[in-house]
Amino acid sequence: MYVAVHDGEISQSTRVHRPGIGTLALIVAGGLLAVALLAVALLVTRDPAPVADPAPAAGGTEVVSEAVPPGAAVATFAGGCFWCTEAAFQETPGVSNAISGYAGGTEPNPSYEDVYTGGTSHRESLQVYFDPEQVSYRELLEVYWRSIDPTDPGGQFVDRGMPYTTAIFVRGPEQRRAAQRSKDRLAESGRFEAPIVTEILPFTSFYQAEDYHQDFYQKSSDRYRAYEDASGREAFKALVWQEIQREEG
Repeated sequence: MYVAVHDGEISQSTRVHRPGIGTLALIVAGGLLAVALLAVALLVTRDPAPVADPAPAAGGTEVVSEAVPPGAAVATFAGGCFWCTEAAFQETPGVSNAISGYAGGTEPNPSYEDVYTGGTSHRESLQVYFDPEQVSYRELLEVYWRSIDPTDPGGQFVDRGMPYTTAIFVRGPEQRRAAQRSKDRLAESGRFEAPIVTEILPFTSFYQAEDYHQDFYQKSSDRYRAYEDASGREAFKALVWQEIQREEG
């Protein structure tokens, strides 16, 4: 990871202040070294990403080597480090596969190193394949919001820079309307004092990441937990969303 120091309906009743810089600094400061060392280890052992001549798919370019169910609906989200967001979506009932990759850029066949160093216009992203009979796109948006800090314009937690900024890549007007309504509800709810800065963009490209990134939370559980604890993401989610759940309960 590139490291630098540094809804369903949502009710209107509870306001949560975004943690201040001092609080977030305390959350992440202890983990910066661990995350940096983990990133170096991954670069040393990385496998090549799937490579193919980009062929336009319906609505954009997709290079995916993992098997996906025929006819599955597709959603694409950028939420910072894809290890953590993959875990959230993969465990959601109705999701058949959540594939880590790089989305939104113009450069073909990017590698992890290309993306995390800011050498491309791609973001770390997830391509989510789901059965809309079991889980709706609107429900997936709720999973997404509860996995990120939607008010951070500079990245997510310890991962800084454009490759780690948030975005919803929409496929067609129906997804765009659903994403915009969901974003508007979150903004109007007053959950956060700062503006919701997550972009809603047309889907243009997705390239599956290297094999070692896929299902990382399962295949490399110790390293995943070390990163998860160090990144500050889980602490933020506990501070914001669990506080909301307690107050609403």
